[in-house]
Amino acid sequence: MTLVVPFDGSELAEAALVRATEFGNVFEEDVLAVSVVRNGNAEYAREHDWIGPNEGFDLESVVSSLHEQVIELCPSSDFRHTVVDRYAPAGSVAKAIRKMAKREDASMVFIGSENAGHLVTSISSVGGSIASDDAYDVVIVRNCNPSKIAKLKNTSPHRQSKSDFYLPE
Repeated sequence: MTLVVPFDGSELAEAALVRATEFGNVFEEDVLAVSVVRNGNAEYAREHDWIGPNEGFDLESVVSSLHEQVIELCPSSDFRHTVVDRYAPAGSVAKAIRKMAKREDASMVFIGSENAGHLVTSISSVGGSIASDDAYDVVIVRNCNPSKIAKLKNTSPHRQSKSDFYLPE
């Protein structure tokens, strides 16, 4: 099984990747960062800081930059990318991520989304579409502060003795 993180380089995507890696360490699962790149869409690439203000779009450079960002944050994680049409709607991006999650047998998908709110539905987010798939669990990361996964590891029932109730007399 794999923990999948849609990764666009944003702060929340970075936070989701770090949290997924922490979970992966605890549960001994692989982590895969997945980037979907709109081919040739320089405006979109600039909005996501994939290229500079005066740079032209270069697919190899964009993918390389995202990959480096992933490895810098979490060297143990894997990275995959897929390319969609220049003006692909959010639905196409979400579909590409869902396909990758199914192909990689994802057990959980970690979505960094500032506009997740109480429900994962937003016109500007692919999160709702990804979260609607019941093939995997979804973790929504809404803030960039460090998580408390170390506590989870230390309090796991698999690391403590069983209660007296379950011990034979």
